[in-house]
Amino acid sequence: MSVAKKEYKRITVKSLVDMKANGEKIAMLTAYDYSMAKIVDGAGVDVILVGDSASNVMAGHETTLPITLDQMIYHASGVVRAISRSLVVVDLPFGSYQSDPKEALRSAIRIMKESGAHAVKLEGGKEVKDSIKRILHAGIPVMGHLGLTPQSIYKFGTYTVRAKEEQEAEKLKADALLLERIGCFAVVLEKVPAKLAKEVAESLTIPVIGIGAGNGVDGQVLVVHDMLGMTHEFNPRFLRRYADLHAEMTTAFENYTKDVKNKSFPSDEEQY
Repeated sequence: MSVAKKEYKRITVKSLVDMKANGEKIAMLTAYDYSMAKIVDGAGVDVILVGDSASNVMAGHETTLPITLDQMIYHASGVVRAISRSLVVVDLPFGSYQSDPKEALRSAIRIMKESGAHAVKLEGGKEVKDSIKRILHAGIPVMGHLGLTPQSIYKFGTYTVRAKEEQEAEKLKADALLLERIGCFAVVLEKVPAKLAKEVAESLTIPVIGIGAGNGVDGQVLVVHDMLGMTHEFNPRFLRRYADLHAEMTTAFENYTKDVKNKSFPSDEEQY
């Protein structure tokens, strides 16, 4: 039986919990600047993640580790100015929360005050619970992130699927329940077996957003540059490309260059 879709003028953390309860899937995409966020928001996407993946797609770093708190605030500020409906969640970058709950709180407060974002996201379970609790106690909504956690890539040594073995799967399930219990409003599961992700989603009352976690979860997230085909060399199994902007943009740039070189741009009609 299909569930009637509720129209939300503004998405909040409560909206996402209601969506899960009503059986409505949650659409989430990344954005890192005003222009892209305005388009994403206008298209009806529920959640915009200002991800530390900006380190990769905006700055060209190999990993997410180099991006700083100041840089995350800069990206988030432009996104917040663009939106009218979407919930804006901002990643706490590597080094801003792992070692000290007080530092984690300071980092989260800076993001909320200086960017105007609506929530923060951080990676890990039991290991960072004290940081999460400190942030939550200050009234800042927190989205968790389990499975493949890119900020720990040097510990894992690979971007392969996580929690395939029973011990790691059991830890992931325990961490997910912990995140719900201490007050997170949602959890991202990245690159885990679909069966496990479905089991986790069914065990929680808060939404589970998947990326490479199958269709049994409560919503999906992709990096906008990936799904638009701008990062054409990145081809994981979970990625569906909804456009091929790499090809279209390359053609446009080539045509522009050709028109400038042969003096056909600007034309008489394009001059004052």
